[in-house]
Amino acid sequence: MERWVVITGIIGLYLALTLAIGLRAGRDTSPTVTGFVAGDRDFGLLVMYFVTGATVFSAFAFLGGPGWAYSRGAAAFYILSYGVLGIAPWYVIGPRVARLGRRMGFVTQAQFLVGRFPSRSLSALVAFLSLVAFIPYITLQMRGAGIVIEAVTDGNVPLWAGAAVAYGIVLLYVLVSGVAAVGWTNTFQGIFMVTIAWVLGLYLPSALHGGIGPMFQEILAERPELLEVPGLTGGGDPWSWGGYSSAILVSAIGLTLWPHLFMKAFTARDEETLKRTVVLFPTFHLFLVPVFLIGFAGVLYVDALPQPDFILPHLILDVDLPVLVVGLFCAGALSASMSTGDALLHASASVLVEDGVRPFRPISEAAQRALMRVIIVLAGGVAYFFALDEDQSLVVLLLTSYGIIAQLAPPVVAALFWRRATTFGALAGLVAGSAATLFFFLNPGLRPWDLHEGILGLLVHLPFLVAGSLLTAPQPESHVEAFVNPPPSTPEELQR
Repeated sequence: MERWVVITGIIGLYLALTLAIGLRAGRDTSPTVTGFVAGDRDFGLLVMYFVTGATVFSAFAFLGGPGWAYSRGAAAFYILSYGVLGIAPWYVIGPRVARLGRRMGFVTQAQFLVGRFPSRSLSALVAFLSLVAFIPYITLQMRGAGIVIEAVTDGNVPLWAGAAVAYGIVLLYVLVSGVAAVGWTNTFQGIFMVTIAWVLGLYLPSALHGGIGPMFQEILAERPELLEVPGLTGGGDPWSWGGYSSAILVSAIGLTLWPHLFMKAFTARDEETLKRTVVLFPTFHLFLVPVFLIGFAGVLYVDALPQPDFILPHLILDVDLPVLVVGLFCAGALSASMSTGDALLHASASVLVEDGVRPFRPISEAAQRALMRVIIVLAGGVAYFFALDEDQSLVVLLLTSYGIIAQLAPPVVAALFWRRATTFGALAGLVAGSAATLFFFLNPGLRPWDLHEGILGLLVHLPFLVAGSLLTAPQPESHVEAFVNPPPSTPEELQR
């Protein structure tokens, strides 16, 4: 039997197991919107830890991380930096958001914002911005799955077919079980991908260079520029400190503002679970250490690749590992891709229905769930179309999305901590900041000091938020107090 057939069989077994877990996960949730979107608010610490970690570290980390270490060197360290910084504010914000969600019935980010800043326009705008950011992020996951399957099957299963099969499985279990499937498959996939990453991260430097120390000594002697922070640009020139620092900053700001992560605050069993998740989350970053080692292992071993994101599967095949190991590697890479893709597809439908449709017309719970399923399929179809374009770097796709999502930070912080914030100010800031981000994205040559367009958008956003709020009448004190100083959850609320 040919090698690629055996590998395909291993991939098939992994996908079947993931599907079984996803379908089983939804059996115990209620047939309500809260059950489909928030898992009846019953995720414990284990699921919260993995749903947070596995959702953040996706195909961009498993494939894009080694790709950047291989082609851009120390530039990849920005990925390691922003996660630890970005999760810290969630220790304070997360429990407050969860408390308000239980008390007021919120299941999405926009519902929380509109609760503080009543406006159907704000709801629609947040839904639109979320969807705009989601599509390239989902595209990244699909491309990652397709890249791996195509590489390890020697092209017998092309990128388009691999991505279609993997995400056909994702669509099926998300359609059936909602966020419960996301939670339990992420737990399984998170354990799997971390294990595979460490095995490969320790083995490849040893097989190719005789160990991690000798590998870096060789790189220092022949390619020292790769070990100098902030690393290189995609064209091989030194990356500026402005570009490197602003990439870290915009990603840290946007990390927990992603709607699919923000919404997980509404799924936690209690506030203590959220706090423990935040404390433990940095340990998930240990996953990045072997990922970077894999990329550095290829620096002197592979002369040039047209797509740096292919470095990991290229090394796996070139070292001539046993077929079982190659199949398990592919399953690990699919874990990284699918554990984020399922959360994104679920969130895109939840956000669009709950925030883009329901505020404008009455709709039953059954109709909401049905419409969410339709949108999951449509969003997957659009992302799949873009996934077939192989010209964009996986990491660049993600960085582009972060610029949009970072614009949600000021209204979220203002909703919880600034009593004088108003609906007009929130809308004005969000519109101005998003427009500025789009402008600098389309005109990168105008960005001062090579700053990320999302940071420049925030510099425009904040004055509009403050001025717009101060120029309009303050909100009623009782309304503001409920958000700025929410009382602890009661036992009855925790049991809902």
